[in-house]
Amino acid sequence: MEQRKTDHIQLAFSSRVADIYSDNRFSYEPLLGSYAQGEIKPFPFLGKTFRVPIWVSSMTGGSRFARHINANLARACREFGMGMGLGSCRILLEDKSCFDDFNVRDILGPDQPLYANIGIVQLEEMLEDNSVDRLSELVASLRADGLIIHVNPIQEWLQREGQILKHPAIDSIEQLLSLTEVKIIVKEVGQGMGAESIKRLLRLPLEAIELAAFGGTNFAKVELSRGTPQNQDRYEPLTYVGHHALDMVETINICVDSGEQVSCRQLIVSGGIRSFLDGYYFISKSKLPSIYGQASKLLHYAMDDYQDLESYLTDQVNGLKFARAFLRIRN
Repeated sequence: MEQRKTDHIQLAFSSRVADIYSDNRFSYEPLLGSYAQGEIKPFPFLGKTFRVPIWVSSMTGGSRFARHINANLARACREFGMGMGLGSCRILLEDKSCFDDFNVRDILGPDQPLYANIGIVQLEEMLEDNSVDRLSELVASLRADGLIIHVNPIQEWLQREGQILKHPAIDSIEQLLSLTEVKIIVKEVGQGMGAESIKRLLRLPLEAIELAAFGGTNFAKVELSRGTPQNQDRYEPLTYVGHHALDMVETINICVDSGEQVSCRQLIVSGGIRSFLDGYYFISKSKLPSIYGQASKLLHYAMDDYQDLESYLTDQVNGLKFARAFLRIRN
């Protein structure tokens, strides 16, 4: 006890930053909660049961690190009761030698959601050559529960190897839905989506929408950094275009409240989710059933020993339980 009190004295001065900054999203109610109130009960989402409201947002595949990373992430999903979106599976349509980088169902187990992932450009190409059935085969081969379509026109525009969309993405998505019974999630990749795009997606019978909002990994900036100095100078303004998660959640809430057609009833909030507090805030704000997704944070810990990832997620879940018990969302 004496050492603890000494620590308090020594650390008090360095902790005075709290006098300057406070997180005004929350009302801290120390008298009204208990740790028992923070416990998270299993709940249905994406047709399966989650034990914590966390989603592994699509990240990697087809690189020499992918197998190790995806195996660690799948193991964590099984242990903690989360869901997982694979990185782009485009390479599997061209080269089956990378299949085991993505083949994580046995590690994940049968009870947690697993979604394959393909880009809107590849979908457009398959619609043009009438080969959409390859997507059903991809999902079946991975024993996935469905397919994520990632929509990324800014990333494609700035990518050295990028391809330009010939048609509005919404038209391709609607056409896919008319041709397949595969469950579909639609996401952006780090710039988010404006109100009109969100409204169009909400009308579709999607399994979920993932926001992938501005504020997390900025793939426009990533691709621009791979380009020439000339392109970096001329196209940099595009890397600042996007929509933050709060704006998108509020747009969706307005659609729900206004009586607009909302066929898609599940939301994955991602993009700039740096901690359990961000996740707790956004899923509490959402008027649709929601979970929150993380990418770069999980990737950081998944690259090394599994114990690093396990420790990080344990702390995140414990923090989320504390927030549920003692923090209330301010309007």
